[in-house]
Amino acid sequence: MMRKVQDTRYKTQGQSKLKNVGFCLGALLFFLLVPCPLSLVPCFAQPVASTELINNARLYDGKDVTYEGEAIGDIMRRGTYAWVNLNDGKNAIGCWVPLELAKAILYTGTYKSKGDWIEVTGSFQRACPQHGGDLDIHVQALRKMVSGTMQTERFNLDKRNLALLFLGVVCLVLILSQLKRK
Repeated sequence: MMRKVQDTRYKTQGQSKLKNVGFCLGALLFFLLVPCPLSLVPCFAQPVASTELINNARLYDGKDVTYEGEAIGDIMRRGTYAWVNLNDGKNAIGCWVPLELAKAILYTGTYKSKGDWIEVTGSFQRACPQHGGDLDIHVQALRKMVSGTMQTERFNLDKRNLALLFLGVVCLVLILSQLKRK
């Protein structure tokens, strides 16, 4: 009698292991074959830093890259394209952007404004034959990450006070030198 109970117990353990394996295989097939809602969300490539692009220009030459930075300087229109310089904080790289995409850039970095933070995807050119051998990116997609803002420069009272102090010292020196001559 005892022997039959043990045999039954071994059979149920084996069957439960088989069920677990079957469940895992079924779940794996389900996730592989059924489209996941997350797959509908676009996946953006990790941006490459300017230092990486410059130091390894041969490696990236002719390849599609994603780069991001602050739009700085002027947007220079050239027919149906425009030059936009993007600075990631270390270096600036010139981007050859279709004019329709460049219209999304409202602010460029100057002394009076913080430029739009832009992410571009395009073909990296180590020595672009079209643009005189310059290093650039021929942009195919542009996305504004953060809008720029106008910056108001605050009046620095410490600098004003220091300038007034120096002016006072210079005036004092001039007065004393005039008195000494007499």
